[in-house]
Amino acid sequence: MDLRFLAFGALLPNIIDTPLALAMWSSWQAPRLSSHSLAFGSIVMAVVLVTTRRGSRRKQWMLVATGILVHLALDSMWADPQTLWWPFLGWEFTATAHATFGAYLGTVLSDPWMWAGEAVGFSYLVYLWRASDLHDRTLRRVLMSTGRVSAPIGRD
Repeated sequence: MDLRFLAFGALLPNIIDTPLALAMWSSWQAPRLSSHSLAFGSIVMAVVLVTTRRGSRRKQWMLVATGILVHLALDSMWADPQTLWWPFLGWEFTATAHATFGAYLGTVLSDPWMWAGEAVGFSYLVYLWRASDLHDRTLRRVLMSTGRVSAPIGRD
C-alpha cells in the first residue's frame, strides 16, 4: 500500500479543521469540526468510488478515506458523538469552555494522556523506521517515490 496516501488521509481532518477552528473560534469555540465526522470520511469514500475505476488508482485513493477513519479512532471521537455523528445529531459542534483557541491549546498541551498517545505513535514510527531500514538513503527515496516500506510483517 502507498503510505503517502494513508498519511495524507490521517492528517486531512486536522489540515482542514484547525485553520477553520482558528478563524471561527469566536462563533463555534470548537476545535473539531465537520472533517472529524463520519460523514466526511463517508463522503470522501463515496467520491473515490464514483470517480475511480477498480484497480491500483482506486486502492491508493481509498487509503485517504481509510486514513481519515483511523484519525477519528485515534482521536477518540466516540467520546464526542455530537461531532462524530455530525450532522445527524444536529448542526452544532461540541464547544469547549475556553474563550480563546490559545487557552484551549494550553489545556491540550498540558494533558498527560495526549502526550502518552503521542509517545506511543512516535515509538511506532521509530520502530517502523528501524524495521524498514530507513537509515539507508536509497530506501528513504523508495518510500518518498512509491510510498512503500520494506518492514517485515512477521518473524521467521
